[in-house]
This record gives sequence, C-alpha cells and structure tokens, in this order.
Amino acid sequence: MKCPKCHFEQDAGRAECVRCGVVFAKLRELHARQARPSPPVIEMQDEPGLSWKEIFLPAPMDPNPLVMAGKAVLLVLLTAWGATFIFASIQSNRVGDSFLHLVNLPFHEAGHIIFSFMGRFLQVLGGTLGQLLMPAVCLGVLLLRTRDAFGAAVAQWWLGESFMDIAPYINDARALDLVLLGGVTGKDVEDYHDWEYLLRTLGMLRMDHALAYLAHGLGIILMIAALLWAAANLWLEYNALKNGS
Repeated sequence: MKCPKCHFEQDAGRAECVRCGVVFAKLRELHARQARPSPPVIEMQDEPGLSWKEIFLPAPMDPNPLVMAGKAVLLVLLTAWGATFIFASIQSNRVGDSFLHLVNLPFHEAGHIIFSFMGRFLQVLGGTLGQLLMPAVCLGVLLLRTRDAFGAAVAQWWLGESFMDIAPYINDARALDLVLLGGVTGKDVEDYHDWEYLLRTLGMLRMDHALAYLAHGLGIILMIAALLWAAANLWLEYNALKNGS
C-alpha cells in the first residue's frame, strides 16, 4: 500500500507509515471531516428598536389591583402637593419650605464636591447640577433600564420640583436676602451665594429674576407633564385589568 501522506510503498495492513509515522486511521478521519459540507451560516438580525409608545406607554403585563391602588393614591397625593408648588409665587419660597428641600440639599452639596476638580465656576454650578442630575438619573434608569414608566413619571415630577426649588435661589442673586445653609445670607459672606457668583461672573446678574421665572416655569411644565404621563399609564393598567377580568 502507498502512504497517502508521503506516498511510500509498504506492506498492507499497517496501522502507521514506516517512513513518516502518520497514523492511517487518524488521517482517514481528518479527510472525512474535511469532506463534510459546512453548516449554513445564519446571520443574526438585530431586534427592532422600541417605539416611543412602547417606552413611555408600555402595554401593562398582569396588572395587580393592589399595586394600581397604591399608584392611584400616590398620583392623587403628588397632584395635590404639586398644586401647592405650582400656584405659589417664587417669592413665597413654598418649595424651599417643604421637606423635599431637605431631600434635595444633600445632592446639591454633593454636587459641589463632585465638580470641585473642574474649577471654581463649575464647582459652584455643581450644586445646582447635582440637585437636578439625581432625579434625571432616576428618570433615565426607571424608563430605560427597569421599564417602569409610572416610576419614571414620578422621577420627572421630582425633577420639576427641583427646578422650582432652585428658582428662589436664582431670584435672590441680587437681593441676597435668602437664608442659606449655615444660617447666613449672601450679604454676610462674600461669594457664598451660588447664583450671585455665577451670574456676576457671567455678567448676567440683572437677569436673575428672568432666569428664576424660566426655571420655575420649566419646573411647572415638567411637573404637569409628569402627572399626565403617570395618569395615562395608570389608565392603561386599569383598562388592561378590566378587559382581562
């Protein structure tokens, strides 16, 4: 027989070649594998992205009556509470007198620390950014990661409240009458008032009232939109429960 690898003639019945040492059984197995047809390549197609409706108004899955009742109570409370902020003037500092101001305050102060390595201006601005970023991050996580549209609407309500919470601070940039952390006002300590420093640095100090009303108005829009969004999701759950029963 002739070796299929080195073509050396040798006696038949041998298990391996006397010249190159190749094992005939393994060589035949290799040739058999190479002769088999390759399996077809299946191209994976990306799943289509979710539409805006599937993200903001997802179809309810097995709605729970008790959970729905809890959401309804929360929605009523947020609506009533939000109305006290919406119909209050900036000068009254109604938002600043609520306990939510104490919730926002740690994130405000943490923002000063987080942005401290970016220079004096961003360190001062970081207080406001930290206060706004926390509810914004909660909104994004609840909406895009956990797919909890109702929870995201509540986070947006909080974001609107945070905008309304900074409005009196901006409005006080020239007057410096607002009592700040530590029991002092901007008149008592130089460069202690965030928005007096920020607007003075930008040469926009005379725009403090206009910017305050802008922040307040944006907060109202976000808060009302959040309440309507939460109500729409709760209505979808109610219809799903009614049609499924």
